[in-house]
Amino acid sequence: MSDQVFLLPDVGEGLVEAEIVAWKVAVGERVELNQPLVDIETAKAVVELPSPFAGIVVSLHGAVGDVIAVDAPLITFDVAGSAPSTPATPASPGGERQAVLVGYGVADEGAVTRTRRRSTAPEAAPTVSAPTPDAHAASASPRSSPPVRLYAKHHGIDLASLHGTGRDGVITRDDVERALGAPLPSTLRVVASSGPLTSSRFVGRDLEPWSSGPAQERIAVKGVLKSMAEAMTQSALTIPRAGVWNRVDATRTVELIASLKRQPGLADVRLSPLVVVALAVCDAARHFPGVNSYFDAAAGEVVIRRVVNLGIAANTPRGLIVPNIKMADRLDLVTMARELTTLVDTARAGTTSPADMADTTITITNVGPFGVDAALPVIPLGTGAILAVGQIAKRPWVLDDQVVVRHVVELAMAFDHRQIDGALASQVIAHIGRFLEDPAAAIIAG
Repeated sequence: MSDQVFLLPDVGEGLVEAEIVAWKVAVGERVELNQPLVDIETAKAVVELPSPFAGIVVSLHGAVGDVIAVDAPLITFDVAGSAPSTPATPASPGGERQAVLVGYGVADEGAVTRTRRRSTAPEAAPTVSAPTPDAHAASASPRSSPPVRLYAKHHGIDLASLHGTGRDGVITRDDVERALGAPLPSTLRVVASSGPLTSSRFVGRDLEPWSSGPAQERIAVKGVLKSMAEAMTQSALTIPRAGVWNRVDATRTVELIASLKRQPGLADVRLSPLVVVALAVCDAARHFPGVNSYFDAAAGEVVIRRVVNLGIAANTPRGLIVPNIKMADRLDLVTMARELTTLVDTARAGTTSPADMADTTITITNVGPFGVDAALPVIPLGTGAILAVGQIAKRPWVLDDQVVVRHVVELAMAFDHRQIDGALASQVIAHIGRFLEDPAAAIIAG
């Protein structure tokens, strides 16, 4: 037997760990070079890892839900004496050779071959060293929610041994507690009629309804949740945040979008006021480059960037992520609309890659679809400003000394007060407001 151990690689993000989401191979299975092995979730994305070896799987060093450190063993192969498929080692920018995983570029490039929606497959078996007759039986295991799986794992309960009493046989926390022989006191149980029967989204997962969920529930802080928590905490602790507001008559923006939607040649283009807002932010950055900057405390420098990688905060099944449109300042209205559509569809499908979220320079968060008028958001690290866009709604508005009904939107911009002062921030948000008030003229005149 000639064993080769595949270590968990850094997939180009500089991260230190990843969670196993779904195994695509089993012990005893023969795999080919570049065959998909496993889905892992980093702090930014779900990534599918291909095999760097051809051979037989000897052991899997972890189960679904386990967090594995980069460079720790992931899979052991028996390559049966065949030469291992060693990836090429391109030169890094510093001149050193850097080994990379088959199908990936060097770590600096941040490239990932493919991503997939997070699997809901049940937990895989722990590390084993020999083939087992039921190597593929995991796919038939009883279903349960991630918190219940984690709770059972911490208490040493095998979910396969339980009978699920939830809808469609789903195993609930109560089922696990019954197996432990320590049910919750009746005073702590949730009364079935005490709340709605609908589930809700929270930190990238479905919460059980108030009426049927446990009285207390713990969720492991990892993946997207861990990344968001760390980034927001660091932002709050290191960036002196200030904010400006602007209430804008966006009637002409609404009318322009409605007019464009009636054009037969644009029938396949998904148009919305957010497209105009994106153009407005890029135009403001061109006129006031200082807003497209970040404070490099380590170097003692402020970095101004004359290219806009426009971040769009996206509410996805995995939680809040911020992919960006590269070089958005060079796009026209139709191209911006297509890029926004691709960004949103990719995020909702769970296939946003780490490269899609790298190097954001300024961000938009659109809270309007939730029926919210305004918000003061937290500034993403590595940027200087973020614009929150509220709902566009009909409001009374004074026009030519007459009170009329107009489409009004509230804009709020949070900015890093270390390099962006109130005067610059006010100029930027006023510029965006003027753009939305007369978008056709702004787009044509530039």
